[in-house]
Amino acid sequence: MITVKGLSKGFSGIKAVDDISFSVPPGEVFGFLGPNGAGKTTTINMLTGLARPDQGTIRIGGMDCSQKHRAAQHLIGVVPDESNLYPELTGFGNLCFCGALYGMPRQKRINKAQELLEVFGLKQAADRKFGGYSKGMKRKLTIAAGIIHEPQILFLDEPTTGLDVASARQLRQLISDLHQNGTTIFLTTHYIEEAQRLCDRIAFIVSGRIVKIDTVENLLQPIRNKHVVQIVCVKEDDDIHHKLAESFADMNFIFAQKDTIRIEAEKPILAGAVVRFLEEHGVEVSEARRVKPSLEDVFVDITGIEADAMKKEKEKAGMGSKA
Repeated sequence: MITVKGLSKGFSGIKAVDDISFSVPPGEVFGFLGPNGAGKTTTINMLTGLARPDQGTIRIGGMDCSQKHRAAQHLIGVVPDESNLYPELTGFGNLCFCGALYGMPRQKRINKAQELLEVFGLKQAADRKFGGYSKGMKRKLTIAAGIIHEPQILFLDEPTTGLDVASARQLRQLISDLHQNGTTIFLTTHYIEEAQRLCDRIAFIVSGRIVKIDTVENLLQPIRNKHVVQIVCVKEDDDIHHKLAESFADMNFIFAQKDTIRIEAEKPILAGAVVRFLEEHGVEVSEARRVKPSLEDVFVDITGIEADAMKKEKEKAGMGSKA
């Protein structure tokens, strides 16, 4: 459904997307995972005809979109990272207008608009102007507008950003339902757990370049037998890292945060022994727990980007979710 070869795009001499290639078969949920500024939105803009590539080819649904940028518009739905709806129209009016743009018959778009307003919990706000919606409500209506015509290919750019927990869960279920019905979905996100939960395959993109593409299953395989313990503590001994490494040679100690020690090993970790060692060396331990390795660990290993950086972006993006 999507084939990209040698795609590049620059702005003011900076390569936002740098010679990327990938393909997405019918019915797959394909994740584009990376930090803010990695090139995710620029890639979606090129694939959906909103931006022209400097180099490379794009085929969508078998059609060459490299020159005819909107040749496949009837096949795709787009949910951008920022709303593209009209503030002066009502929620219902926006959905009907989008349906008309896609050539839906009048009664069908009316029925579908009413259905989506119900699904997204916006029925009570159907006759209110979109400009008066909260951020979370705007996000939900933007998503509804992107799927009103039941597209074969759906592009979702950071879909759950700004949504509350219940709405994000609802959207993930909707994505799963669309997947089950055969919709091809291209999903950009910097929410690592979201990508792991929803996607069949994932591409890691960093600084405009794809550094890894594989199935979620294959990406997780190398860490399935890894044992991880996380210890939260107050460290008073600046040399404790070296002391731990000398005393527990079969373990890897990672000090990603000031008050957190992550322990990784190929065999079960005796957390009690490590805690006693720390306390004997004046380190106050407040918590020790086993952690199941996840796609986050794979991402950090492959890209070199610490999980903290992604988490800060997630927290920053989620600040508007209470709106």
